[in-house]
Amino acid sequence: MIGRAALEYRAQLFEYLPFGDMPMKKRAQEIVKILDENLGTDYKCYLNYDTPWQLLISTILSAQCTDARVNIVTKDLYRKYDSVESFAAADLKELENDIRSIGFYHSKAKNIIGCAKMLMEEYNGEVPGTIEQLTSLPGVGRKTANVIRGNIFDDPSVVVDTHVKRISKRLGLTKEDDPEKIEYDLMKKLPKDHWIIYNMQIISFGRTICTARNPKCDKCFITEYCTEKKSVVE
Repeated sequence: MIGRAALEYRAQLFEYLPFGDMPMKKRAQEIVKILDENLGTDYKCYLNYDTPWQLLISTILSAQCTDARVNIVTKDLYRKYDSVESFAAADLKELENDIRSIGFYHSKAKNIIGCAKMLMEEYNGEVPGTIEQLTSLPGVGRKTANVIRGNIFDDPSVVVDTHVKRISKRLGLTKEDDPEKIEYDLMKKLPKDHWIIYNMQIISFGRTICTARNPKCDKCFITEYCTEKKSVVE
């Protein structure tokens, strides 16, 4: 008869060996290697910005909206509102109209004004750098905060967007649905120097090959690690 301690140990073991006899960290290393070989390691933010506060606002705007659409809107937006102070003093209805082509513009306009006011009142108009400070700002969750930390402060972070969530699950790197739990899963399994790079690789991969609907499995270079390849191909 197997004792409780042995059963718990075996359960823990299988948590790290969910795919045959390959340890999870080894699996993650192999995935990272293939991503590097096929997508490179150059890091590029898809949102256009010149200052930290512009990236902060653009990231707030990008929720459930494409980066391409955000870049179109902010091209004129940052000419009209050229500082944190000008956003803090913006008229809500006018700002709503300025970002009307972006989804959820009512709440985003309210959050942007609130965020700008808080930056002026508590941070002298500067964008703070810690996860706690950033997530205290209106409209800023962990995803937005990690974009700022990684791009502005070179603080390694994992940004869990829709692509990272979907593809990380398909690659067997997480079984979670909650973005924060996925973030912690990936931080444990991926090498730290690849956290930001992985984000950008997966976003590119998710837009071009591993799409949510009708993924291009015939063009995929990492199908050997896909947990859904059989059902997807069929």
